[in-house]
Amino acid sequence: MIEPVGFSFVSLLRGVGGMAAILAVAWLLSYDRKRIDWKLVGGGLVLQLLFALGVLYVPFIGLFIEGVGKAFVRLMDFTHEGVVFLFGSYASKANGFSFLLHSLPVIIFFSALVSLFFHWGIIQRIVGGISWVLRRFMNISGAEGLVAAGNIFMGMTESPVLIKNYLPAMNRSSLFLVMVSGMGTIAGTVMGTYIGMLAGDDPVARVLFAKHLLSASMMAAPGAIVVAKMLCPQTEPADDKTAQIEETGKHASVLDALAAGTSTGVKLMVNIAAMLLVFIALVALANYITKDLIGHYTGLNDWIVDITDGKSEGLTFQFMVGVVLSPFMWLIGIPYDDIMLTGSLLGQKTILNEFVAYFQLQQWRDAGLFVYEKSMIMSTYILCGFANISSIGMLLGGMGALAPGKRGMITRLGFPAMIGGALVSILSATIVGMIIG
Repeated sequence: MIEPVGFSFVSLLRGVGGMAAILAVAWLLSYDRKRIDWKLVGGGLVLQLLFALGVLYVPFIGLFIEGVGKAFVRLMDFTHEGVVFLFGSYASKANGFSFLLHSLPVIIFFSALVSLFFHWGIIQRIVGGISWVLRRFMNISGAEGLVAAGNIFMGMTESPVLIKNYLPAMNRSSLFLVMVSGMGTIAGTVMGTYIGMLAGDDPVARVLFAKHLLSASMMAAPGAIVVAKMLCPQTEPADDKTAQIEETGKHASVLDALAAGTSTGVKLMVNIAAMLLVFIALVALANYITKDLIGHYTGLNDWIVDITDGKSEGLTFQFMVGVVLSPFMWLIGIPYDDIMLTGSLLGQKTILNEFVAYFQLQQWRDAGLFVYEKSMIMSTYILCGFANISSIGMLLGGMGALAPGKRGMITRLGFPAMIGGALVSILSATIVGMIIG
């Protein structure tokens, strides 16, 4: 049975301690600790805290986010109508939930809608508004604000296109912010897939996870600025305070926009499906070596099953990364009984990708391995980002093509940007965990 955890002074202290630990990691890894703008850091943390409090405790804000979440769920239902037309009885959820049929097709429909909304100028207006708030609170450049806001809706290779003319002239700190923003957020096109993976066909769970995923995506924008400017402080002037969104991506007509978005969605869906197949197969291969061979013949499997009360099957890949990261999970406020599970999820996300980790979260949730609801909610935030090893190559390829003169600098910043992106998601999870108790 999953137990709630109420707000308490202890949970508040653990949350504050977790935030301090994350900031300490960013400070230790900083390129120039003396130049960190602590006013900017404070402004970003206040924005994240205010948004989390608003979503969880201010009725009209919570209802608005929940309403947007319900809209996402409804759009997923519309996608299912198209899937039923194409696959007939094979698409029926009565035959069981299929990730390939019931989650991945959402990417195509959402990608088409994003392209359509961009064609109409809706996304540009929303991004411009969020960018204005970020610039006012955190004193960043216009281009930095635009790309940080754009990453809430677009992918890490698409959002830099919004400022493609500014990229060649950007200094190291600004380029690093662009990269961390991409790593620390998710694209709106895949949010529906995450909802489907986590909630399956449960309408209540769908709305719940939609609300938290939307919240995580919004909180990641100021969080990315905080982490990026701590890891790579602004030491050179940035003058583009009123940068404008590039018109790249305009289409001749509504149908052209829909067609382009659909084509992009198909490529994204196939790419994700292929990555999942390969990475899950690699995990199975690793588990065969560690659990079925090493663990079996050394007797470690039985010992691990005993000390974990059956939560782990033995010397698995999931168990090993969970052990390594569990102390950090305790620091950020995860209940002790679930620290290994959550640590394992973070490790799988970083080494493999967030889709594998969300799939694992759904499996463990359905199996009843989590003791506390708080752990599942915090895990949802921790996994909400593209910070993984394979994303480094995607980011380098996308930004390198837009700013070939900066390719060497972008390459050097790739791994630190992945670490920064992971810290962004963890920071959001820590703040939310502190508030819900």
